Amino acid sequence: MTETLLPLSDVETVYQRLAESMPGRTRGAKGPKGQPDAFRSCISCMLSAQSRDANTAAAVKALFALARTPQGILDLPDEIIAEAIRPCGLYNMKTRNIRRFCETLLSDHNGVVPDTRRGLMALPGIGRKCADIVLSFTFDHDVIAVDTHVNRVCNRIGLATGKTDAKTAQSLEERSPDWALRDGHFWLIQFGKRICTARAPKCDRCSISDLCLWYRKNTGEGGV
Repeated sequence: MTETLLPLSDVETVYQRLAESMPGRTRGAKGPKGQPDAFRSCISCMLSAQSRDANTAAAVKALFALARTPQGILDLPDEIIAEAIRPCGLYNMKTRNIRRFCETLLSDHNGVVPDTRRGLMALPGIGRKCADIVLSFTFDHDVIAVDTHVNRVCNRIGLATGKTDAKTAQSLEERSPDWALRDGHFWLIQFGKRICTARAPKCDRCSISDLCLWYRKNTGEGGV
């Protein structure tokens, strides 16, 4: 029977090797969306859904040129918001989510973004990935945010398993040692971009190929 998860002893080793070969958290890191505060980070994450980075960046820049606070955005007509964020796609749905998010933030939190996963995920439009990105980059919590790169790497090598980013994040949190939570996102995302790429992963340059379940399966090594 094919294994889907590494034993926890190997998980520890994977993190140790990644820590030696990949950059960790850099001073002043602002996250994938590069926003300076929790409110704008949340909005940027919402806009990034099913959108290329360049299109998300264009939408973010256009929207925040018009307003940068919950009330400021609520003062804008829907058609103005939709036109500003048009580059990122699904702009009508995202406009509705942004308005609901701002309304809830003002009515339930006096405009202040909560600094807990539960509080963040209770806000309209905020899922596990967005919540963890904000917790990690804005509030400096020790949490591994799971994006496309991290999700692929974890399921491929056997660190964690899940059919969605959220399921993988839950599995990863349960299986990761506490010491790896602060920098784990950075190690995994850089590893996914440099070595464990979506197409043609560079297994010949990989420091953990001897542990990787995907590598064992596809090369016949390790008896998997």
